[in-house]
Amino acid sequence: MFSRIKEDIAIVFDRDPAARTKLEVLTLYPGLHALLMHRVSHRLWLAGLKWPARAVSHVTRFFTGIEIHPGATIGRRVFIDHGMGVVIGETAEIGDDCTLYHGVTLGGTSWNKGKRHPTLGKGVVVGAGAKIIGPILIGEGAKVGSNAVVAKEVPPGATAVGIPARILENGKPSQTAFTAYALSDDANDPVNKAIGGLVDYSHITDEKIATLLARIEHLEQQISGDDSTVGEGFRPNVRSVKN
Repeated sequence: MFSRIKEDIAIVFDRDPAARTKLEVLTLYPGLHALLMHRVSHRLWLAGLKWPARAVSHVTRFFTGIEIHPGATIGRRVFIDHGMGVVIGETAEIGDDCTLYHGVTLGGTSWNKGKRHPTLGKGVVVGAGAKIIGPILIGEGAKVGSNAVVAKEVPPGATAVGIPARILENGKPSQTAFTAYALSDDANDPVNKAIGGLVDYSHITDEKIATLLARIEHLEQQISGDDSTVGEGFRPNVRSVKN
């Protein structure tokens, strides 16, 4: 039990640079408190003590702002940062080494009694405000961007962003260091790329138009100069005519 708590405290230092002392983490981190109390409520739930389990969950929500159904399954070294507004449904499953930020919802899309909440593979990072709904699988090492709404499965190692969520990159589970807020090193978003291409094209077009206008103005000046020169060449000698 105490070794598990030490593990929970250690993972906070790994993923939150604001953490200073073990006492601070143990006493002032609501995400840690919510996970510790969930273990109690989850054991009560599995033992068939449904009402006490829900009561523990309810009190925990009151003090931490984090609602975890006692039926949810949560692995080791899970970190809930900030935590306020996090909702984890009854049949949700969270793998080891996952990270959830504030405002995350692991919700259901059905009133059926069976599996109706998402499953997060090992090492998944879910950014602030993201909503993952339905009995879908978020693959190992995947990342879900802040405020994304995910209703379809995300492959391992991929990054999902937007409403509805779209996949930015596919590949093997990330072997790099922890990435906060589910930000990708290479935001290979096709929509952003298309918009960026249009903006670049508009700049190029503006430059070409400016060049053409400058050349036209220069030609007009040359033509005006030539006309004046021709006019002076054919101007009659008034003095000689009078003589």
